[in-house]
Amino acid sequence: MARVQPTRPRRAKTRPSPLFQQMTIVGVGLIGGSLGMTCKQQGLVKTIVGAGRRVKNLKRAVELKAIDRYVTDLAEAAAGSDLLVLATPVDTFEAVLRTCAPRLAPGAIVTDVGSVKGPLVERMEALAPAGIRVVGMHPIAGKEKTGVEAASPDLFRDALCILTPTSQTDPDALAKVRRLWEACGARIREMDPMLHDGVLGAVSHLPHVLAFAIVNTIATFQERFIPDLDLQAFAGGGYKDTTRIAASSPEIKAILKAGDGEGLVREFTLAKQRREKIT
Repeated sequence: MARVQPTRPRRAKTRPSPLFQQMTIVGVGLIGGSLGMTCKQQGLVKTIVGAGRRVKNLKRAVELKAIDRYVTDLAEAAAGSDLLVLATPVDTFEAVLRTCAPRLAPGAIVTDVGSVKGPLVERMEALAPAGIRVVGMHPIAGKEKTGVEAASPDLFRDALCILTPTSQTDPDALAKVRRLWEACGARIREMDPMLHDGVLGAVSHLPHVLAFAIVNTIATFQERFIPDLDLQAFAGGGYKDTTRIAASSPEIKAILKAGDGEGLVREFTLAKQRREKIT
């Protein structure tokens, strides 16, 4: 009579240890929210704290499992974190860093998702207290829609993410940030911060400005000469494709320091609102 071999119980799959114990995301929108969702799903961070001004948005981020909890006070949100992610407009980075950095855990890493680097990375390095390490990062991923409602744990899958180390960048911190984004599914490339700005200015920022300009030029023409006719109602595929990115966030304004900054904000915001009226 054949013996029946006892079946061995299957071992439960264990998740790898998290890369970070606590991550604070300042600005839980499309990019920050997507990063939080991915890190939670992958077990890359033990606890994720969201920080921002709009409580309604932060509560929604908890519901969508982008963060574990939220705090509206930036210093309190950063307390004890070993990773701080700046996902607000780039012109706020230095102020946020001044507030948050003193409360971070010793040896913490500060990184960002801003589309502008250049001298900004060096200024952030200068602001960071001793022992706090800065690693510049730019994930080239996004949608026309903004906010945590548009966030997705798949946003960074196969997306190109650019690390922008300087001569001051800590190698261990750089490697750890690289591992985080690779675990999110991103393709990583390293680039000098100034070169990054030249490249992205040509292939990303310029198309955004042109798209905003097209939408507002057509709107101005309509208002002056044929106010009773909605020109966008006649828009075909060419117009829609060319101006699609005008419906994205107008926060590109933060990179344009010279000239009439407030006027640019108004123009970009108007273009966004106008472009959102067509599908």
